[in-house]
Amino acid sequence: MNIKIYKQYILKSFLFYFLVVSLIFFILSFFLNILEEIIFLEKYNVSIFYPLLLTFLNTPSILFEIFPFIFLISTQLFYIKLFTNNEIQIFKYSGLKNSKILFITSLVTFIVGLVIISIFYNASSNLKNFYLEIKSKYSTDGKYLAVITKNGLWIKDKIDNKTIITNSYSIDQNYLTDSFITEFDEKFNIIRNIQSKKIDISKKNWKIIDANIYKENEYINIDTLNLKTNFDINRIQTLYSNLSALNFVELYQLRENYKKLNYSIIEVDMYLLKLFSYPLYLLLITLFAGIIMLNIKEFKSTTFKILVGLFFSVIIYYLNNFSYVLGTTERISIFFSVFLPMIILLTINAFMLNKINEK
Repeated sequence: MNIKIYKQYILKSFLFYFLVVSLIFFILSFFLNILEEIIFLEKYNVSIFYPLLLTFLNTPSILFEIFPFIFLISTQLFYIKLFTNNEIQIFKYSGLKNSKILFITSLVTFIVGLVIISIFYNASSNLKNFYLEIKSKYSTDGKYLAVITKNGLWIKDKIDNKTIITNSYSIDQNYLTDSFITEFDEKFNIIRNIQSKKIDISKKNWKIIDANIYKENEYINIDTLNLKTNFDINRIQTLYSNLSALNFVELYQLRENYKKLNYSIIEVDMYLLKLFSYPLYLLLITLFAGIIMLNIKEFKSTTFKILVGLFFSVIIYYLNNFSYVLGTTERISIFFSVFLPMIILLTINAFMLNKINEK
């Protein structure tokens, strides 16, 4: 009976620390973000409501990115409490081993991770999308836009008092294929339409090959037409996608649109794999933090224990980034890129699990 009560106590205590740490990081992220939004909007005549709104919309997506760190800190604080109050010794005398405590906290983390990925992520991505829509109205990049839909690639550009709308069927290396361009003046009257099977976008000065130009009642064909824009292939690839602002349905739609456009789906596939593996990653982080704490419990200094966790969290962070770069550059498979940090964590956990002092 006592063991059942202790298990419930462990469950509630661990969730308590997770919620407290999450709240602390939410507040910190909120205040740091609102300062950034106030600075961003200071040149516009807007009320304080707008920075508050933008911060509220953006903070959940920030919190999602730092959940691994939150679980690591929460686990540390949870075990520090057990050590400080000698509760871990009481559990042992009652037959509740350290390995069982690790199992309970890891299982709770995995279940919370499933909730985060199925509910919290979709909500935060929708809020982030709303955030980007509002902010784009004030951003200097608001006049530039590149998106991919089922109808191909759409580019909105503004240069020399002209607005240029481009629709292309696909991207083939540094070329747009089957493109239709419409130029508008300041009053949004059509200046001319341009149709081309191939456009070289390796530079911002596009080379439109075999350009068919329609202007009022006039038709002209030019072998090569130069068009000054704000876009090249690199800018297009980085401007139109913000994956954290897309929910699962939108991510799959984007993936299909990428394939239709003949554009690389590596980044989207890596992001989807990251999302699906997120609960497992959080579990391994919690298990890792718990094992570390149990192996250094003889050290009395709480500061030292926290610093150890922070040290390893930095290593894990850079390991994730390094693995991500290897995946996006196709040095390793995207599957291995996403799971490499988890494989390393699993290996370390398996090795150190045997060293837990059960005395």
